Amino acid sequence: MASSDLGSDLGIEAALFKAADKLRGNMEPSDYKHVALGLIFLKHISDGFELKRQALLAEYPEGAEDPDEYLADNIFWVPSEARWSHLQASAKQPMIGRLIDEAMMAIEKVNPSLKGVLPKDYGRPALSAVMLGELIDLISGIALNEGKDRARDLLGRVYEYFLGQFAGSEGKRGGEFYTPRSVVRTMVEMLEPYKGRVYDPCCGSGGMFVQSEKFVEAHGGRLGDIAIYGQESNYTTWRLCKMNLAVRGIDADIRWNSEGTFHKNELPDLRADVILANPPFNISDWGGERLREDARWRYGIPPAGNANFAWLQHILHSLAPSGTAGVVLANGSMSSTQSGEGEMRRAMIEGEVVDCMIALPGQLFYSTQIPACLWFLAKDKSNGIARDRKLRDRRGEVLFIDARKLGFMVDRTRREFTDADIARIAETYHAWRLGEGYEDVPGFCKSASIEEIRAHGHVLTPGRYVGAEAADEDETPFAERFAALQEQLEAQFAEAEELTATIRARLAGVVEQ
Repeated sequence: MASSDLGSDLGIEAALFKAADKLRGNMEPSDYKHVALGLIFLKHISDGFELKRQALLAEYPEGAEDPDEYLADNIFWVPSEARWSHLQASAKQPMIGRLIDEAMMAIEKVNPSLKGVLPKDYGRPALSAVMLGELIDLISGIALNEGKDRARDLLGRVYEYFLGQFAGSEGKRGGEFYTPRSVVRTMVEMLEPYKGRVYDPCCGSGGMFVQSEKFVEAHGGRLGDIAIYGQESNYTTWRLCKMNLAVRGIDADIRWNSEGTFHKNELPDLRADVILANPPFNISDWGGERLREDARWRYGIPPAGNANFAWLQHILHSLAPSGTAGVVLANGSMSSTQSGEGEMRRAMIEGEVVDCMIALPGQLFYSTQIPACLWFLAKDKSNGIARDRKLRDRRGEVLFIDARKLGFMVDRTRREFTDADIARIAETYHAWRLGEGYEDVPGFCKSASIEEIRAHGHVLTPGRYVGAEAADEDETPFAERFAALQEQLEAQFAEAEELTATIRARLAGVVEQ
């Protein structure tokens, strides 16, 4: 692909990924992901450095080689041996892998915030030097001859797109580090993280943070008005997150430890204004048996065999007095009564912390076909401000939205929300919270009273409240589905026997004639 082909907005990310994926050969996507993303990151910070360097050479030449001049503008200092121009000039050399590793080490050495973050195994024998050289040539064309802001945005978009495509290629494993963009956008548009502390206790590759910053930018806010915090237990994913945020120029406090958020909470005193989270679904090996006594379990002790209600309660514990949260969970969390989960859900509903429930369509996620839902929690439903507007007292009510019919199929296996879908969901929630122009819409949304929820045994499945035509199979207990199918099959057997008897009788009549 010629560099001139990369200046257009039309499908640039897709075209780049297709070209980069062709270079992958037989390498596994999970391995190649780090090769490609590491080089895109290197190109990004080198481009930012060179723009600043050119400005300094024109205005203040003696500062061009002073690292402090760059750090003052939140620009990474890039030593001469790590600059993209140096690597590009050596792209066809057999030792290019070693040169990239040395570049990564040199950058980490002078930029403490990147220590331990960058991939440094390009020189291994299994990596083809020819493939690396071709990949460098491909990436060299991104945002060529573009202005500073557009070039940075374009590289950020390419990085984000590649993350999503690698998640799709890896399937279940990929989905563990990446939440689909349309799901994140829905959560962000609903909660409007305009200012204050934004936290994700299982932050994956940082998509929640990127979309939060985009929201602030799109609505004319100042990026410095939100402070970002995150935790991640997978070291490889933590590195992806740090690079993803650095590509976007987002300053954040992202903590890693191998024990995870439940057992070694790195931010125990944090009380966030907005929490956005997509915890791993139905995780059974979270070590809950070692945490039977914990201040976070205000609504009941979560079962050792499923972490869903541990995540919900950790998130509630981490909210500021008027904070709000959006959490992606498996559908079972809305109706399960196993291991005390029904009692915990009842306690949360009666404790007035459940604000809104959304049923999502299938096939939104790379990692699982398990149907999912969104929980929206509020520490104080009687109070709160969304951007600059006062929220009404919502105690005694929960908003239910059934979004299962929304979205469109991007390909054979995956669905996305349209902009109009996201706007419809978010505007419904905003109107309900503000008490301005909200109306129940049969089959889509319903503001249910606490009495109605009690009448349904504290089950939070939106289809039960909004008047949907019929519950999906995943919402009907297996025993009920099996009994119905068995009854249908028995009726068909009986009908077949009658038909067989009729045919035999008629055949006998033919023989007798």
